[in-house]
Amino acid sequence: MIKDLNSLKGKTALVTGSSQGIGKAIALGLAEMGADIIVHYRTEKELARKVVSEIEEFNVKSESIQADLADPETPEKIFEKSKELFGSVDILVLNASVQIRKKWQDISMEEFDLQVNVNIRSNLMLMQKFIPHMQEQHWGKILTIGSVQQKRPHPDMLVYSASKSAVANMVKSLAVQLAPFGVNINNLAPGTIGTARNEEVLKDPFYFEKAKSKIPIGYIAEAQDCAGLAVLLCTDAGRYITGEDIFIDGGMSIPF
Repeated sequence: MIKDLNSLKGKTALVTGSSQGIGKAIALGLAEMGADIIVHYRTEKELARKVVSEIEEFNVKSESIQADLADPETPEKIFEKSKELFGSVDILVLNASVQIRKKWQDISMEEFDLQVNVNIRSNLMLMQKFIPHMQEQHWGKILTIGSVQQKRPHPDMLVYSASKSAVANMVKSLAVQLAPFGVNINNLAPGTIGTARNEEVLKDPFYFEKAKSKIPIGYIAEAQDCAGLAVLLCTDAGRYITGEDIFIDGGMSIPF
């Protein structure tokens, strides 16, 4: 039964950057399926606390971990803390990223390093920490969060779009290597989503209409529009899906 395949009872999920936005929506979706949730955040302690409370309403366990993914020591810190809290992690959702809007000529090396280190390096290091347990138990789900910019890069986000394409390629490489161990890994690529990250630019009526005009389905999505597919990919309902780069963008990645 589909209901049984969707069940995550007894599983633990770590969702990076889950104090708000897409990460929060995915964390709540996984909790609804029965998973215990580790909420990761960088600075938004109060928001993370509220997400933990919302998750616990599903009668599952939840804790939060504060950590800055720009720090190369952070993956080890998150790994040790999650082990202390829950023992092991079965589902890893790599949602956190840094996005800096700036003309390509003006990008500093500090801004380049920050985006690459958070968006690529930390993902690899976290996978290196958490995948071995998944391989040992012959069950695991990894979901990276990409972007429609893999196909339609924004002119003012050169490094961000490049980093998302890099992660999508990491997923394809790892899918083949992890499949024999019963571990699925996929990339979910959202389009324009009405999250806090986009709130300021979407307040501009001209920008809003311009962004909407690029979306065949005709409207800006909400974070929860990403949760359904994320849950599918993190449960056994999606057990035959791996190495995929799936767009949730209202058709924005389609040339038209």
